[in-house]
Amino acid sequence: KYMLELYQCELSQFSEKVRLVVDYKGLAYRKIEVVPGMGQLELLRMSGQGQVPVLKDGNTVIADSTAIALYLDRTYPDRPIIPTNPQQKATCMLLEQWADHSIGTKGRSILLEGLKNSNLRTSILPVGTPDLLKNLVGSIPREALDVLGLGVGLTPESIRAAKAEMHRGLESICLLLAQNSCPYLTGDTPSLADLTIAGLSLVLKIPEGPYLNIPENLKGKGIPGFADNPDYDLFFAWRDRLYADFRKPHQPDINNSGAAPTTIAID
Repeated sequence: KYMLELYQCELSQFSEKVRLVVDYKGLAYRKIEVVPGMGQLELLRMSGQGQVPVLKDGNTVIADSTAIALYLDRTYPDRPIIPTNPQQKATCMLLEQWADHSIGTKGRSILLEGLKNSNLRTSILPVGTPDLLKNLVGSIPREALDVLGLGVGLTPESIRAAKAEMHRGLESICLLLAQNSCPYLTGDTPSLADLTIAGLSLVLKIPEGPYLNIPENLKGKGIPGFADNPDYDLFFAWRDRLYADFRKPHQPDINNSGAAPTTIAID
């Protein structure tokens, strides 16, 4: 069997969702970092779209984190992530769908405010991004980011609404965790719901462990009002236990002598 190849960005929350699934299943894989611009052209040629994550398994190419997770569960059935009990399966899939929208999409909207910090903007760019592009991104004025946000529909009102929705969602997850007799959201073992919610919460607060190939000063950092909110201590403690039990430490790519993930080569 070919080694799995994950076309990704290290600080992409949907890439992290897939990395958690792969690690939980104990599968070996190689990370291929997608840099903005040319790297996305390779993705487009390979998968018909330009967003990460994309999984390549031999001649099979799958885009979209949910499609990747379901493919992995079918193809590598050890340690299943979809419950067989109908009620648990329905709960799992509903929570996964909610998390993709609420923590995933809404979380990226909230992150726009954090990107007004130039150091954060350049730090979250994928490994391998040319220095010229890093300098260009870091020099974008805060006012220009406001305009950029308006251009994609991220008004101050929409960001406030996204924050309110995120708070309601995290409060609900905390209630589930507090009342649940099982250690995970749908049973005694992690399901796709657990791995999705844990992985997507990367945007709220970056785990402190050795899981990501990022600057040390970013670990443990997050969005004010969420990462430092004591009301969510139960949630982050649950997430961090899941990481400690199942997320593997970052390792340099076996085919690359450097510490960074391999970047895409363009023919």
